[in-house]
Amino acid sequence: MKQSFSELINSDTPLLVDFYADWCGPCKTMAPVIQDIAKETDGKMKVIKIDTDKNPAISQQYGIQGIPTFILFKKGKVLWRQSGAMPKNQMTNQIKAFL
Repeated sequence: MKQSFSELINSDTPLLVDFYADWCGPCKTMAPVIQDIAKETDGKMKVIKIDTDKNPAISQQYGIQGIPTFILFKKGKVLWRQSGAMPKNQMTNQIKAFL
């Protein structure tokens, strides 16, 4: 069963959303980093990718200006938000503080 975006972000399980676009170089750089973090935090958090070109309403709702933008949600609240590419260890450390 496919959950809606609002169902996903309102979950008790933290959800990391990667706002990206296919044409975005830094987004491509971050894709394997996000996959690694998803594997390492398996079960503690979910990870989804949202293509800003295909989902403009969600992108506008969260004021996505630059991509990639990462937002960590839990129970509908934004726990953490960061735009731009970053080293994996930096991202992991920031996210783990909320898990």
